Amino acid sequence: MATGRRSLEMTVSYHDIVRASGLLEGIVSKTPLVKSQTLSIICQAEVHLKLENLQYTASFKERGAYIKLASLTPEERAKGVIAVSAGNHAQGVAYNAKRLGIPATIVMPKNTPYTKVRHTRSHGAEVVLEGNVFAESLEAASKIQKERGLTFVHPFDDPHIIAGQGTVGLEILNDGADIDTILVPIGGGGLAAGIATAIKARRPDIEIIGVETKLYPSMYEGIHDLPLSGGGVTIAEGIAVKQPGGLTLEICKEKLDDILLVEESSIERAIQMLIEIEKTVVEGAGAAPLAALLDHHDRFKGKKVCMIVSGGNIDTRLLAQVLMRGMAREGRLARVRIEIPDVPGALATISSLIGDAEANIIEVYHQRHFYDVPAKQTDVDMVLEVRDTAHAKQVITKLTGAGFGSRLLGNTSLD
Repeated sequence: MATGRRSLEMTVSYHDIVRASGLLEGIVSKTPLVKSQTLSIICQAEVHLKLENLQYTASFKERGAYIKLASLTPEERAKGVIAVSAGNHAQGVAYNAKRLGIPATIVMPKNTPYTKVRHTRSHGAEVVLEGNVFAESLEAASKIQKERGLTFVHPFDDPHIIAGQGTVGLEILNDGADIDTILVPIGGGGLAAGIATAIKARRPDIEIIGVETKLYPSMYEGIHDLPLSGGGVTIAEGIAVKQPGGLTLEICKEKLDDILLVEESSIERAIQMLIEIEKTVVEGAGAAPLAALLDHHDRFKGKKVCMIVSGGNIDTRLLAQVLMRGMAREGRLARVRIEIPDVPGALATISSLIGDAEANIIEVYHQRHFYDVPAKQTDVDMVLEVRDTAHAKQVITKLTGAGFGSRLLGNTSLD
């Protein structure tokens, strides 16, 4: 189960990917490659989206999982398989194991979003929550594997897995889209290695650029022979891998043209834009390519770019938080403190004034005991939905003009 070394028989060719594509016929969706008119205008590039979040398990991972499971001997199938994953690989293995009648055990980090745990269990797999990071979960999986004699299905460092993921690149080629650049998220590197192998075999002129979060730059560091430094809590847990695979590192080092690192805030912004503009739900890893496009605007200006939207398994509570934080950053949410006399009807009057100003009240905090205000006065904190910063200031002016002292609170987009 080691990830750091490549054995002599481990290799992936274009023909392996073509064979994998044949095996996947009718098994996985040939996901659409669509041009985004709005993102093209915003980014000043021709932007195409390869929507792997539309797979049944909402991720590209089921491609490689099926190819690996289909390669097992009858004996291996009977004993069962074990995998370790933050979620998408887990679902891919569990779903395909159920279809093929193979018992599956999945070890997942304790902090895996609940939606991924629930979906994995729904496919009939035994889920074991162990470890806080991939390495700790991998250690737990190794122990279970030895105890039960199971076959380990690696999330990325396996030629069958890489060949399966490479079918994404083959589909892009077969769609005949006129592109010159592909942006692909990188965790352990299985998707990037597979796509690069497929694309470079037929179109070596197409630039393949990997994208990692700055918190987990493992492939970037591996390619540049730098010490591995990954760590921290990221919104892109699907690519939060501390160490790339041995095989994936060799392939990426040979075939990738570059790797870009992106900030967490940029990934958040990309998630928000994809749901608001394209009406598509994307997890952090799947939004990383758009984050790179936004952060490196000048580099891609005028290019024909394909972004691999790798998955859409984002926790609904986290998605709600991302959207609300995005509205706050853009000045579409304002926190306001209003001084009102502690008399009947005062709050109703303020509500009417805010409504007349065409703002919407989201939250109200009415506190008369703890603020340092006169006994016959109270302060009310409100979160308002507004059009923009100028609109928020208009609401403040209207409230102040009606005799209610008002000011904006702690929102850097409005201060």
